Amino acid sequence: MASRELRSDAVANRGRIVEVARAELSKSNGAVADLKLHAIAKAAGVGQGTLYRHFPTREHLLAEVYRDELTQLVDAVAPLLAQHSPLDALTSWLDRLLTYARVKRGVMAAIEASAWHDLYADQHHRLDDALGTLLDRGKAAGQVRAGVDVTDVLLLLGALSRVPESSWDTRAPTIVAVIVDGLRPR
Repeated sequence: MASRELRSDAVANRGRIVEVARAELSKSNGAVADLKLHAIAKAAGVGQGTLYRHFPTREHLLAEVYRDELTQLVDAVAPLLAQHSPLDALTSWLDRLLTYARVKRGVMAAIEASAWHDLYADQHHRLDDALGTLLDRGKAAGQVRAGVDVTDVLLLLGALSRVPESSWDTRAPTIVAVIVDGLRPR
């Protein structure tokens, strides 16, 4: 979109479109092929022209859903740490990460490799920083073992990419539970 400031109704329309697209991706378990742009426009209460003005292609919409999902995941760190012990905050955050991973999987499947690389390269440090904050707080509280860093946890979370969609709902939470258990001090 152009760099000019959007009107408040345009901002609201854009937000509803992204929210509906995210909900549709979640309902379809990340199956991008099931994402019907005309149905998203209708459910968001906007015309197709409005949708295409904000998101000229499906890739543009999916990239924004990914960015928005990542922003929500990163922004969840401070409130989780304010409400929970560091290990419980990390556990809750990793549970939220499963939703993000499902969206990411769908976006990766739909966006061409070069566009995905640019999108990921521009955003991945935010995820690393959020996870680093959670790990640091957990270590400081004695709830996360020393010597574990962001890269270690991200490598472990890489196992999620091998989980078949058909068993995601049972296997992905188990993987996260095993990771959290392995993060506890011994």
